[in-house]
Amino acid sequence: MTEEPPWGDALGGYVRRPGLQRHDTTPDDVVASRVQDTTPDETVAATHVRWDASRIDFERIQPSSVDRALFRFEQSLPDLVWNAAALEGNTFTLPEVRTLLDGVTIGGKKIEEEEQVLALAEGYTRVDDLVRRGAFALTKSVSDDLHGRVARHEAIESGAFHGEGSVGGGGTVRLASGGSVEGVPQALLQERFQRIVDFLDSLRDPRERAFGYFAAATRSQFYFDGNKRTARLMMSGVLMAGGYESVNIPFARQFEFNKALDTLFSTDDATPIMAFIADCAG
Repeated sequence: MTEEPPWGDALGGYVRRPGLQRHDTTPDDVVASRVQDTTPDETVAATHVRWDASRIDFERIQPSSVDRALFRFEQSLPDLVWNAAALEGNTFTLPEVRTLLDGVTIGGKKIEEEEQVLALAEGYTRVDDLVRRGAFALTKSVSDDLHGRVARHEAIESGAFHGEGSVGGGGTVRLASGGSVEGVPQALLQERFQRIVDFLDSLRDPRERAFGYFAAATRSQFYFDGNKRTARLMMSGVLMAGGYESVNIPFARQFEFNKALDTLFSTDDATPIMAFIADCAG
């Protein structure tokens, strides 16, 4: 019988399921070796960002197993959701997130913040389900599905790249340090996405593939809103499907996160953000 995640949809919230037990079984396709060499020109041409793998401590994330990675992911769901929401400016505290996921509404909070927390929980639960069933893949359909869940209350249109629906435009990014960076023309987004995933699929190490996707997808701004949240979910899926535990980006390190993001958007250098994510592991 297929085991279910410990959090399930109930009464508009997410409640813990009892009796979760897992068995660690290391998958045959877990690859712990370093990635093959790729030139900077190849990386930039495919992903439109660049990174120096020698400056990123991928070894902070040690190989585990899909079962163990899922177990740890499920157990840390409230913390994952709270940190992701807090990084978006949500004022829910961690105890309040836990209470809401247990199906109890929190008084005195904006409905928009409650909806954001529940949408994030749904997105994380969806990743858990996809990895558990062996159905997670680095594809547009999976990304659109996750975006349709986490950003449905905020984006002008969710579940589709900007320009695919009835609303055009979008993609401009405001930097934390001030100013803005223009996004990718919407007519080029689908081709850009495919080039990114084709290149990343050639990398042997799921850790580099996951971090590279987060950087490239975040920089590309495929959606009207919720790009970082969606890219983070995809990153988690790549890691867990490859036999590595997901990485939680803590709200306490928001300044470092935003600084690395500003570098990514203003220079296309993904090394700082990828090194930062690796440093959050453990």
